[in-house]
Amino acid sequence: MYKILVVDDDKDMQESIVEILENAEFDVCTAGNGEEALKSISDSAFDLVLLDLIMPEMGGMEALPLIKRECPKVKVIMITAFSTIDNAVEAMRKGADDYITKPFKINELMMAVKKCLEEAKFLDCKAVLGMDETFNSLANSIRREILLLVNREGRLKFMDICRKLEIKDHTKVNFHLKVLKESNLIKQDVRKCYILSRAGKKAIDCFHVVKNGF
Repeated sequence: MYKILVVDDDKDMQESIVEILENAEFDVCTAGNGEEALKSISDSAFDLVLLDLIMPEMGGMEALPLIKRECPKVKVIMITAFSTIDNAVEAMRKGADDYITKPFKINELMMAVKKCLEEAKFLDCKAVLGMDETFNSLANSIRREILLLVNREGRLKFMDICRKLEIKDHTKVNFHLKVLKESNLIKQDVRKCYILSRAGKKAIDCFHVVKNGF
């Protein structure tokens, strides 16, 4: 059973998230701020942390790098009522694996949780199979979805990728495409369409190996 830490000073929000996660059969603990979260992580191992951005004493942005330093493998989803590009970029730079915006729907929360836990499984498969470091970029499930989509369609423009994946946050898609390009897994042709590189095609072959592990 996966163990999740919910960090939020809003008791109503905290209880709501706990109820959702426990109904999905996760083992859930809570903390009211960053300091309490750090103590919980030092006392017990967690697979995932849901971390509120704004909290008294120690907020999420301050706690995030400390949590990652204490437990580098733990996945962190930042929860924020203030969704801006600057907040998203800073959170990602400090180690967040994803972010969701308040108010959110149950399916949005569960999708983010599922994706992060899948990423953790992928990294475990990477370690077992001894993949090249390039494949670290594929630990993120959105990037895997992009790669599989481009493989299936052959070539796609940016807006086609956003539409087919049903992702309204274009900033997030652009960020993941940049990572894939820097990893030489995709490239753009003369018409600015995204296509697979040779390394990307090899990655698709790898998916057939790791898919059974999810």
